[in-house]
Amino acid sequence: MSSQAVAAPTLAPTLRRLYFVRFGFALVWAGLLFTSASKLGPISVALLVLYPLFDVVAAFIDLRSSGNTPGLYVNIATSGIAGIGLALAAGSGIPAVLRIWGAWAIVSGLVQLAVGISRRKLGGQGAMIASGAISTVAGTSFILQATQPSASLVNLAGYAALGGLFFLVSAIRLGRRPSDAH
Repeated sequence: MSSQAVAAPTLAPTLRRLYFVRFGFALVWAGLLFTSASKLGPISVALLVLYPLFDVVAAFIDLRSSGNTPGLYVNIATSGIAGIGLALAAGSGIPAVLRIWGAWAIVSGLVQLAVGISRRKLGGQGAMIASGAISTVAGTSFILQATQPSASLVNLAGYAALGGLFFLVSAIRLGRRPSDAH
């Protein structure tokens, strides 16, 4: 069963709640990372690992409610690998973390873009499509930042906050067909 086979009236409320939770999590996470982003310490490392693991849980909830959406399987695997990779990369410094985070942002952004396109009939997916596209660009930016002597985790907080805002917009607009947006 594809995500399109699940009736929009059934899927939209579940996704709306999930997107509101993702918005709140992203904002709190971004604020906490921003306050600890000057160095890799126990708090910042825990936050870095927590973010993709939260993404695994959110994708699993999405998958259970939406049916067989292949992109969500890819997202679960990629985010799980990213969580492990970030835990390992933290021992090598901020540039290594930015490279792992960047690679994860690129892949998960492409997945989000594909899932958003497949769900566009649900409404509210324009924000998810835009977020996926921006994530791929941001991921490339993080990989490039890793080569700079002033590499920092601060931009990851901004990335998460922006992603959270996209989830908020999508949650608000979810269930509205494009013709309802007037």
